[in-house]
Amino acid sequence: MRPGPPPRGGLLLVCALAFAIAALAGCGGGSRSENRPPPASPSPRTTSPEKLCAQLISHWARVVLDGGKQAGLDYQAMGLSGGQHQILLDVTAAARAEQKRQGADAARKLIDSQASARCAERYRSGSPTGGPWQ
Repeated sequence: MRPGPPPRGGLLLVCALAFAIAALAGCGGGSRSENRPPPASPSPRTTSPEKLCAQLISHWARVVLDGGKQAGLDYQAMGLSGGQHQILLDVTAAARAEQKRQGADAARKLIDSQASARCAERYRSGSPTGGPWQ
């Protein structure tokens, strides 16, 4: 004897049983899931404008000070606004002078402290005015 296809009634019974188990397990989208609150999703992490500014300035000041391949990029290619670019120029000039006096480690510390202080000042009352590139 050759085995034939399962009887139609048996297949329907298996499908109905699988659906019932899924519904009882909470996978069915029935009223049980509607009564539950949605799962809590983590809040997105954001970086404050002054911290982001300080990170950008510190990064690019190091690149410029080290004379890296990207040191010749213009400020827009670096992702900086005009105001941030001015901070970068000031911080980099101070870091060059510090590097001559005290060495590379002192220059890096100065970069971090001045970038933080200047960016905090720039964003002390929220975002600067004058357009997105100011």
